[in-house]
Amino acid sequence: MTSSSMSTETGPSGSVGLVERALDRETDLPALVDLITEVNALDGIPWFPTVAQLEVDWAPAPGFDPPRDVLLVEEAGRLVGAVQVQWRERDGKVVHVIEPWVRPAARRRGIGRRLVAWSEARAREAVEAGTGGSPDLPHVLSGGTATSIAPAMAFADALGYARTRYGFIMRRDLGQPIADAPMPEGLETRPVAPDQHRRIWEADVEAFKDHYEAAVRHEEDFVQFFANPDLDTTMWQVAWDGDEVAGSIVNTIYPVENEHVGLDVGWLDHVSVRRPWRGRGVASALISRSLRVLRDRGMSVASLGVDAENPTGALGLYERHGFTVHQTFVTLRKPL
Repeated sequence: MTSSSMSTETGPSGSVGLVERALDRETDLPALVDLITEVNALDGIPWFPTVAQLEVDWAPAPGFDPPRDVLLVEEAGRLVGAVQVQWRERDGKVVHVIEPWVRPAARRRGIGRRLVAWSEARAREAVEAGTGGSPDLPHVLSGGTATSIAPAMAFADALGYARTRYGFIMRRDLGQPIADAPMPEGLETRPVAPDQHRRIWEADVEAFKDHYEAAVRHEEDFVQFFANPDLDTTMWQVAWDGDEVAGSIVNTIYPVENEHVGLDVGWLDHVSVRRPWRGRGVASALISRSLRVLRDRGMSVASLGVDAENPTGALGLYERHGFTVHQTFVTLRKPL
């Protein structure tokens, strides 16, 4: 929820020249990529999607109906603001996540407030219509921002969003030595084959059920995950105990993102170990192998995200492998 990410002719707030309309997935994605890229470059948010990525990420899903759940704001035919709201059941509640963007030159005109107000109203409308998650569960509105963006923090405060949880993006210089971490006896890594995708996915989902607000997953999530245009399973590290997946790391390189940040960054996108195999060094072995894979692919920096209160001790584990905190993000909430 940055002021960019939460920051209108007579349209949004009566200001002349601004027009609101719904998303057309067939024609609007290039303009959305341009908008998000400009906003995130200014705010230092390391996400620079491509059209191919948005086609996957913004496909219809149980908690996301693109024509209804996205609002665009244009001025003189140019996209200057956008917001999406989608819901997901998490740990006995329904979380409605709001993600807005406003071009820097269009800020301080009430566009951000309008986008958030529209999203909140859209979430209420969906719940009342029976399409916004179970009415028997608590419902909350949610956003997030980097804590370094002071205007965004103030903006969220002004809208009544409370700071509820923190997380970090961590980085590690791949030019530094990488410690050896042997795989526990009886376990091995194997190249990923397509017929293993389902087992690896289900193991990862199971492992993350122990984490904060684990999401209820759907078949659409599986399809979307393996439709990622930057997917390269040859970089994945999967620990097998016979036919059982003990743990895995989904390593990913995002070339377009790297062009924007000016670094050769490789991501450890998912680091998971199933409960029966925890405490045996599986994660350390997978991390060590992942760092070498990314280094061998020409990356100079490894990066990952972690919940500041991760219950499995992940933060300390990453620090032992040379990662340090690069950015701090906060989750912002208020009741629906």
